[in-house]
Amino acid sequence: MENSSQIYHEKQKLQFCLLHALNNLFQEKDTFTRANLNTVAEQLVLVDPNRENQRWVPLIFKQHHNSITGNYDINVLISSLEQKGKSVVWHDRRNGASSIDLNKSEDVLMGIILNIPIIKFRGLWKSRHWIALRRIQGVWYNLDSDLNTPHAFRDTDEVKEFLDFVIGCGAEVLLVLHDKE
Repeated sequence: MENSSQIYHEKQKLQFCLLHALNNLFQEKDTFTRANLNTVAEQLVLVDPNRENQRWVPLIFKQHHNSITGNYDINVLISSLEQKGKSVVWHDRRNGASSIDLNKSEDVLMGIILNIPIIKFRGLWKSRHWIALRRIQGVWYNLDSDLNTPHAFRDTDEVKEFLDFVIGCGAEVLLVLHDKE
């Protein structure tokens, strides 16, 4: 099994879990930066057909992210991945993980992004957290930025068990695919 110390793994800072999940997915520091994601978020506002209805622009809590802590939304994720030649397929959670082909060629399936609900401070604070899963040299890894090190799954059955568990907890599962040229 691959040594997890050779796997690129960004750790959680503030609410930049989407930034960390994307860099962990691409296995490279600064594939995406905070400035990149902020630019994507600002561009999304410019192309929003409802922008005329927005009477004021908040300074901190912007439409697609929090300008201080991060906390980027799904639109930033999809647009950022599309800029890198990737597409995102939302997995129908009613089907469970058994319908995901985890053995699909790495030339097709780049990885999986999860958006899981989190509850802290005895339920006083509710949010969501982005996590990347990726197969590297035949081994699936949980690259959650909240983990101290990447977690290697034993096999695809363990990955599916994990996915079914997080789906049961309200997670959204997004398959990241390489676009065909």
